[in-house]
Amino acid sequence: MTIKRTEDNMQKTQAPTSTTIPPAQSHSEILTVEDLAAWLKVSKRSVYEMTCQRGQVRHDIPLPVLRLPCGMRFRRSDIEAWLQRCAEAGRGQ
Repeated sequence: MTIKRTEDNMQKTQAPTSTTIPPAQSHSEILTVEDLAAWLKVSKRSVYEMTCQRGQVRHDIPLPVLRLPCGMRFRRSDIEAWLQRCAEAGRGQ
């Protein structure tokens, strides 16, 4: 008796890609202004304003930002910690 092995009955394995890892589990994920605005459900302008350290708009807890030559970027883990600090500050009022 001969057993034929075909591609159909062989199990394929794939290396994990960024699309296989849900964003919530990738804590080192880097977000753009557009990504962060969509995640927080705010406008891009609001994201820019929350990063201001001077001027008319100044926040008690500024948004943690990475200022890179290609533009502003945000670490998901930093944003999650920032959201927690904002929630704690709101409870203290």
